[in-house]
Amino acid sequence: MAKPITPLLAADAIIELVDRPDKPFVLIERAYPPLGWAIPGGFVDIGETLEHAAIREAKEETGLDIVLTALLGLYSNPARDPRNHTVTAVYVAQATGTPLAADDAKNFGLFSPDSLPNELAFDHALVLADYFSFRTSGKTAPLRT
Repeated sequence: MAKPITPLLAADAIIELVDRPDKPFVLIERAYPPLGWAIPGGFVDIGETLEHAAIREAKEETGLDIVLTALLGLYSNPARDPRNHTVTAVYVAQATGTPLAADDAKNFGLFSPDSLPNELAFDHALVLADYFSFRTSGKTAPLRT
């Protein structure tokens, strides 16, 4: 049987810094196209769980050790990543300490719902809108069919 051709699989983590007032979250400024500010994350390696990929990518890009607290949602719009059809699992996570920009990140920033950068990469404006709703209601991302 031929191997199926499928979308790429990624995992992202919205990292809340719980040792700071109002729990700001971390975004990275991407060093490579597509440029813009993004939720830390990346591709899942063969043999790796989504959860482990989110934890590994967060460490690689921010230097933070994170604890996953919730699965916010799955994002699968074929147009969400201009490079390829990529599906991502987005987690909410907590960490303490000071991030650093590493790996694919050329910079990092701490943000709140009322202080977002202008240029967000991928579909991260939609993902962050879902996250802000989650922060106030506890409800995960809606199903989009």
